[in-house]
Amino acid sequence: MVATEEESLDDLPPSAKLVFKVLEYNGPQTQKGIVQESMLSARTVRYALERLENIGIVDEDVYFADARQNLYQLNGPKTADADCGQEACTAE
Repeated sequence: MVATEEESLDDLPPSAKLVFKVLEYNGPQTQKGIVQESMLSARTVRYALERLENIGIVDEDVYFADARQNLYQLNGPKTADADCGQEACTAE
């Protein structure tokens, strides 16, 4: 499913915003880790992650420690620091 340009983090339910904050503060997490940190139900976390993935905020990857689980991380907007090369960043 492709997200519409109109939908953003502000449009999502509070549970999705909480999952976003958990990932923002704690870095990449499994669904189980997000459930423990947020104290939301597993079903609610799954739904929140799906909504966040649909608008391109969260990426899902394989969790190599346990391939039965996925690792979720923020796919934040690129900042000027992330786009600049080594020389451009040191010139500032």
